[in-house]
Amino acid sequence: MASVIFGRLAKAAGGRLTPENVLKLRPARMRTLGLSKQKTLYIRDLARHTRDGKVVFEELAALEDHLVIERLTQVKGIGVWTAHMFLIFALRRTDVLPVGDLGVRNALRKAYGMAEPPTPAEMEALAERWRPYCTVASWYLWRSLEGDAAL
Repeated sequence: MASVIFGRLAKAAGGRLTPENVLKLRPARMRTLGLSKQKTLYIRDLARHTRDGKVVFEELAALEDHLVIERLTQVKGIGVWTAHMFLIFALRRTDVLPVGDLGVRNALRKAYGMAEPPTPAEMEALAERWRPYCTVASWYLWRSLEGDAAL
């Protein structure tokens, strides 16, 4: 469904998703494409931040993780979890520990025989020995919850 809505948005924006083209669309029009009121607000805020040079995607790869998180979380609808996912999947950083990810927290609970999922501070302490490969460890933790491994 997300790819369908993305396609509709791209088409409505003239085939090219630029900040200017997105901002030309009225929020009511964006809603008719299948976007919720909140997602419309978030997309428009990201477009404004990009247009105004507050978020320059081409510069993010050169920044340290904490600075990428700082820049992205200025945008409505982008929190630390989303910034972590951006670091992992878009920038391919190898040492990101997504402390807000429920899947990783649940996998850690299971792997370490904990009664409750660990807090972010507990996760940081456990992950210290994984550095500089927290992303790799997180990927294995996510995978541990799939298929036969989940048993």
